[in-house]
Amino acid sequence: MNIEIALTVNGETVRETVEPRTSLADLLRDRLRLTGTHLGCEMGSCGACLVMLDGAPVHACLVLAVQADGQKVETIEGLNESGHVSDLQAQFHDRNALQCGFCTNGMVMSAQALLSDNPRPSRAEIRDALSGNYCRCTGYEAIVDAIAATADRRAGIGETVE
Repeated sequence: MNIEIALTVNGETVRETVEPRTSLADLLRDRLRLTGTHLGCEMGSCGACLVMLDGAPVHACLVLAVQADGQKVETIEGLNESGHVSDLQAQFHDRNALQCGFCTNGMVMSAQALLSDNPRPSRAEIRDALSGNYCRCTGYEAIVDAIAATADRRAGIGETVE
């Protein structure tokens, strides 16, 4: 039996009919073609599927689409289009905090959630916020550097954005 749901994705109302077992990640990727939500482990361990659900980061592979009914979902595409993470993305690029790129969207989602809640996190707080994200390429230090630099720039500390 399929279930009709309605949710707001990146500011647009979406109505879909889904099987009860459909994950939010599958809905976003397969139906809505928002492929920035990556599927890695499908167990909530890697963080590649992170999205914001009513303002909180969640693993979209662990949330059923029916659980998101009536809620607001923001994906990496939505954050990118709004420009809210352009400075963060620039720092990831400038500091070589991305290599293969598979984990990057989840890292940016985690970083943006952290910086929204805590604009001046310590390096330990950044590492803690990233603990739900797995990266095989970078070794994390460049990612922590990029997030710390973004926090500094948003606070008006350090070099100016060019």
